[in-house]
Amino acid sequence: MASITASSRRLKVAPLGPDGTLPLLGPLPETPYDPASGAAAGLGDIEYGYPPSLHPYTPQDGYGRTLVEQDVRTVVLENELLRAVFLPGWGGRLWELFDKRSGKQLLHTPGTLQLANFALRNAWFAGGIEWNIGTRGHSPTTCAPLHHGIVRGPDGQDVLRFWEYERLRGVVFQVDAWLPEDSPVLFVSVRISNPQDHDVPMYWWSNAAVPQTPGSRVLAPAATAYSSDYSSITVVDPSRYEGRDCTWPARNRHANDFFFDVPEAARKWVLTADDDGDGLAMLSTDRLRGRKLFVWGTSEGGRHWQRWLTPDGGEYAEIQAGLAQTQFQQLPLPAGGSWTWTEAYGNAAVDPALAHAEDWSTAVAHAGERVNALLDRAGLDEAHRAAESRMDLPVQEILGHGQGWGALEADVRQKSGLPSFPAGTPFPETSLGAEQEPWLALLRDGTFPGATTQPAGPLWEERLAALAGDPAALLQRAFMAHGAGRVEEAQALYLEALAPATRGLSARDTALAHRGLALIARGRAGVVGDVSGEEEARRETVARYRTACALAPDDRRLLAEALDAVLAAGEPEEALALLSGVPCEDPTAFFHGRLLLLRARALHALGRTQEVAELLKAGIEVPDLREGVNVLRELWESSVPGEPLPVEYDFTMT
Repeated sequence: MASITASSRRLKVAPLGPDGTLPLLGPLPETPYDPASGAAAGLGDIEYGYPPSLHPYTPQDGYGRTLVEQDVRTVVLENELLRAVFLPGWGGRLWELFDKRSGKQLLHTPGTLQLANFALRNAWFAGGIEWNIGTRGHSPTTCAPLHHGIVRGPDGQDVLRFWEYERLRGVVFQVDAWLPEDSPVLFVSVRISNPQDHDVPMYWWSNAAVPQTPGSRVLAPAATAYSSDYSSITVVDPSRYEGRDCTWPARNRHANDFFFDVPEAARKWVLTADDDGDGLAMLSTDRLRGRKLFVWGTSEGGRHWQRWLTPDGGEYAEIQAGLAQTQFQQLPLPAGGSWTWTEAYGNAAVDPALAHAEDWSTAVAHAGERVNALLDRAGLDEAHRAAESRMDLPVQEILGHGQGWGALEADVRQKSGLPSFPAGTPFPETSLGAEQEPWLALLRDGTFPGATTQPAGPLWEERLAALAGDPAALLQRAFMAHGAGRVEEAQALYLEALAPATRGLSARDTALAHRGLALIARGRAGVVGDVSGEEEARRETVARYRTACALAPDDRRLLAEALDAVLAAGEPEEALALLSGVPCEDPTAFFHGRLLLLRARALHALGRTQEVAELLKAGIEVPDLREGVNVLRELWESSVPGEPLPVEYDFTMT
């Protein structure tokens, strides 16, 4: 019999630590390509929808490289053919899909949750299938708990439902997973609902990590693909790229994205096939058009990244499915509208001789036949209709809560006379917590004691604006305007909050106001166009950060951000001055590796390469080194010439 069971699993975990409290007001780490570059011109308006910031989210960067064994909550769906294990506290990720007939894991499922700086909010981990919503990059919810519970349909089918309010776009999403008795596939249906009175740019990619062996090949029904090597976009034949067949992940030289150009009329699928022909097949209804292969490549840097993300071993590639052809595009979700689709995951069990054929069309034709045998189009469409009929059914058994922002938003919408959120995705008051309390006070009686984290949207700005002259309200309005890209308005609000007439900000909030003005000045430094204007913006950036750090001397996140900005402004002496009162000897101290790296950069900028070499030889480990950043290699090669690069400093992706 099929079953849904709440349980736990013992894993080695890099503890996430508390979320940061610095609003994410700067540019996103994932930025669009130049729309005129290469094949990007054929993808339409690839700049559409990129938000100016990730506000109202804050960073998740309080982790390290020390793994601790702990029990991780799971929900398990199981029948006689498959076992699916979800992690509700970690973005609802599908962590394991075990195929009982072949005895194989269809997903890359390590025994560790090692966090690294890959997501929009920083923290991310490799493995399983993750749900990415909002904008390009690993989702703001990927390392956060989701609301989850069990829905019991009138047809007797039990469904595991995850849901959350996504604050960047102001939408509600739900993920319904079910495993019928004797089914060879796990079904997952998604609904994204836009309750607002305007269109919102939408992005979704289901991202599956799959085991990579020398004999693994990835197939999809497309003759060409958009290739991204992180410097340009080109149209390629992935089976004949750079002198080799790159549909075998292990044959790629370097990290690469291949977005298969699947014809609109074709069935939407992608699969991986190992030496025996086994592996994950991802099928979906037509709404989810895009299909992607990501590879790390065989360079030492690519191999190092895999060890960095999966310390207990095992190489992997990624196959993905998304709303658009590529991850550089976002699509308009209409006002008051919703999108739904259904995905299916299973083992197509292809004939390896045919799936591994040298001729691409032969391999794809055979894989397509096996996909149809696993689940034909009519069967998938029938499953989708059944899923849509259950979307608004109530959750009979709530297993756990996500965060309280959905309940807060439901409250303000109700008080503003706006339509409620979709049925089937309840946001109970029991999910509200300390983060929402200041905003509840604003709703209840119009008072505002100040807050460290924020909701977003005009409903809150209107209520804050009613508190004329209140410095805490002015600061929050500045954050909201800044996050929305209304920079001149934000600057005026920061200055008003700091003005003598509105004294009353705490030292911490005063630091945040100066930090906001520093971010605005830093952005202005790169676009002013005249030398004197740029120089003035750089001077203001440095001065504002100097003041902010003096007001919040124990905030290592603020210090690290300030140091990066000061170095970018060409002031390494100022960077060393900011670091002068910070002890850097304790390797267990928060942001120890990050601050050591920033010190090395400042010394290098001053030509003090011998001191840089000493720091590098002693060892610098930065737990949240950003994907694609190769500064450790650059510092080594310029400061320790003639000596081989240590493997632990090679994060090359190209």
